[in-house]
Amino acid sequence: MRRAWAPVMALLGWGLVAVLCWHLLQWAVVHAVWQPDATACQNSPHGACWGVVPAKALPILLGHYPEDQRWRPLLFMLASMACLSAFARARADRRLGWWLLCGAVWLPVAILLLRGGWGPLSLVPPTDWGGLPLTLMLFLGSWWLSVPLGIMLAVARHQGGLAGWLATGAIELIRGVPLITLLFASVFALPLLLPTDHTPPLVLRAALALVLFSAVYLAEVVRGGLQTVPPEQAEAGKVLGLGYWGIQRRIVLPQALRSVLPGLTGHAIGLLKDTSLVVVVGVHELTGGLSLVMSGDPVWRPHHFEAYLFVGLIYALLCLGLSLGGRRLERRWLDEKKPA
Repeated sequence: MRRAWAPVMALLGWGLVAVLCWHLLQWAVVHAVWQPDATACQNSPHGACWGVVPAKALPILLGHYPEDQRWRPLLFMLASMACLSAFARARADRRLGWWLLCGAVWLPVAILLLRGGWGPLSLVPPTDWGGLPLTLMLFLGSWWLSVPLGIMLAVARHQGGLAGWLATGAIELIRGVPLITLLFASVFALPLLLPTDHTPPLVLRAALALVLFSAVYLAEVVRGGLQTVPPEQAEAGKVLGLGYWGIQRRIVLPQALRSVLPGLTGHAIGLLKDTSLVVVVGVHELTGGLSLVMSGDPVWRPHHFEAYLFVGLIYALLCLGLSLGGRRLERRWLDEKKPA
C-alpha cells in the first residue's frame, strides 16, 4: 500500500518545490527592482528591492570609516590575504613558524593601519571601525592569537601533571560558558578590574572573549590530533638528539595538525560566524553595521530583508573561501606526505 502511494507523494513533493521556486523567481527576478530608486521599490510591493544593495553597500561594508581614508581598510584586507597565502604555501614543518610570524607582523601592522595616528595617517578611533574590515579583524586576530594558545593548552592537557590539571580546568570552565556571557564579562566586568585610564577599547575587549572562546575549543581539536601520533615518534626524536620543543615542533605537531585539519577548518568557519555576536555589546561589525545603517534611514528601512540577504551572501562566500582553502591545504599536505 505504501509503495502504491510513494509515486503520488513524490509527485506532490516535487510539485510543491516547483511552486515555491516559481514564486521565489517572481519575487527575486521578475518583479524585482534593481536600480537604487526607493520610489520604484515602493511602487513594486510584490518584488525584491535589490536597489538597496548599491545604495547602502559602502556604508554596510566599511561602516563609519572616513571616506577619504577608505583605502586603509582595503589595504588591510589585501595584507590579510597575503599572510594567509604565505602560510598556505609554506612547507608543512614550517607552517607553525610562518603562522606565528604572520601574526606577529600582521596584527600590529593591521592595528596601526586601521587606527593611524602616526606619520601621514590620521587617527581613526576604534569606535569608527565597522563593517567587513572589522569582521575580518576580529576573526583573523582571534584566530591567530588563539592558535598558539590552544596548542599550548592541548599539549599541556595531553602531557598531564600539574600543567595538565590547570589546562583542563581552564578548558572546561571557559567551554562551559556561552560566548555571549564571555562577551558581557569581557566588555562590562573587565573595566571594573582595571584602572579607569587603562581600560582597553571596546573592540579589544570583545576580541579577548573571542580569543578565549576559540582557544579552548581549538585545544580539544588539537588534543584529538595529538592522540593519533604514536609515542614511538617522540622516542625517535629523542634518539636523534632533539629537545622536547624540537620534537613537538618538527615531529608531533605537524602530524597532529595534519590529521585534524578538517576540524580546524570547521572551527575557523564557526569562529567567523561567531564574530557577528559582538553586536550585542555594541561593536558594529558587518551585521551590526547593517542594522545601524538600515535603522537610521527611514527611506530604505522597509527593505532590510534584501540587505540581510546581501550580508548573508558575503558570509557564505567567506565561509566557502575558508572551506576551499582548507581542502587545498589538505591536498598539499597529502602531496608532501607521499614519498618522492
